Amino acid sequence: MSEADDAAPGWDAISAAMDGLYPGREPRHYGTIISRRLGGPDPLDGLSAWKRSEPVPHWHIVTYGFSELYEKESEDPALSGYGFELTFRPTCDPGEEEPPMWALNMLQNLARYVFETGNVFRDGDWMPANGPIARDTDTALTSLAFAADPEVAAIRAPFGEVRFLQVVGLTADEERAARAWKTARLLDALRPRLPLLVTDLSRGSLLADPAVAAAVAAGSAGDGSSTGHLFAGEVRWTARSRLLRPPAYEVVLDGVVEAAALLPLRLPFGRTLALVADQRVLFEPGERDGVGQADGALAIRLTPGAAAAVADALGRPGRTDVPGLPLTLIVKG
Repeated sequence: MSEADDAAPGWDAISAAMDGLYPGREPRHYGTIISRRLGGPDPLDGLSAWKRSEPVPHWHIVTYGFSELYEKESEDPALSGYGFELTFRPTCDPGEEEPPMWALNMLQNLARYVFETGNVFRDGDWMPANGPIARDTDTALTSLAFAADPEVAAIRAPFGEVRFLQVVGLTADEERAARAWKTARLLDALRPRLPLLVTDLSRGSLLADPAVAAAVAAGSAGDGSSTGHLFAGEVRWTARSRLLRPPAYEVVLDGVVEAAALLPLRLPFGRTLALVADQRVLFEPGERDGVGQADGALAIRLTPGAAAAVADALGRPGRTDVPGLPLTLIVKG
């Protein structure tokens, strides 16, 4: 193989960014036996990890492979590949010599998700892990947030910009708080208790601290929610024709309890909220109540009074005829 074949300027740019933080220190490096571009199963070509003792003992891991490492292949000249690499900071014991394998596997799994779906991560995103973030553990951390790494700035690599997004473990109620507010603002409220946003599998919810919980509640009430879509267990609506009158609609919903809390944090702030499953229902603020079909969805326009009635209906099982609208909500238990 020639020297040109070995060239990896994108890789070198990532390493240079990390060398600026850890000058003269060799990381632990974990490469794939056969890279993805040669037909291997792992999306990432490698991961490097540096052991840290401050502010708490932890590993600082960075990925190689979301961005373009060897040549320009994507169409966007401004971004290298997906435009980011992930970092992760799991805690460690002072005597540990290797980063935890679950952390490396988790980062590869996140890469599989991106490469298979094309969905990219951005600063302020969150996602459920559908179980403990470290398999076969009893950790309370079951969700992930994504934030700009507090120590590694974006770089202009040879094939475009690369940002460094840090993965942060969250508990289930912290994830709900992120949805009810904004992920970035929630993480700001947690930072005094999470230096450098280090992920500690042994910790419980930081919302158990009354001061943190009060700050999050006040922020959510003042800013509203940034969550515009909720995926429900069931969303199904039908229209019934009426003589000389607009159609009447019946909406069957399941798994929408969270929508009851989010609706008052969206509509009063001029934001919509969509419930999505096989079909789609869009709640939107308006000066007059109304309901009708738009772009394949059922659009329900609500004044503040009607929005309060709908939020109440979404929070409990049963059948509700919404006052002033040809609309019936059936919420399953």
